[in-house]
Amino acid sequence: MVKISELETADEIHERDLVDPGYRAEYERTRFANDIAIRVLQFRTEHGLSQTAFGRLVGMRQPHVARLEAAEHEPSLTTLIRLSAALGVDFTVDINASGAQLRNTA
Repeated sequence: MVKISELETADEIHERDLVDPGYRAEYERTRFANDIAIRVLQFRTEHGLSQTAFGRLVGMRQPHVARLEAAEHEPSLTTLIRLSAALGVDFTVDINASGAQLRNTA
């Protein structure tokens, strides 16, 4: 039986998988939406909010919150502005020829 201490961490698996060009391309393609999804999930869970309650707070319906958290699409600038205003958080986005990237401001 394998000991827990011998298992690879998620970060180790991710770093190993980034060597695969297909994995890297998909990771880069979905990175912006995933970064926003993580920020939304963190806020919602830290504040004990359901998706419905979070949606009321930011002025969106629960299905839209679910799509944000699933990173099914890249949020629009309007959505980012709405999230920033309602939550009191800043989003700094770098946009260039390769796409949009959420800048880590922490």
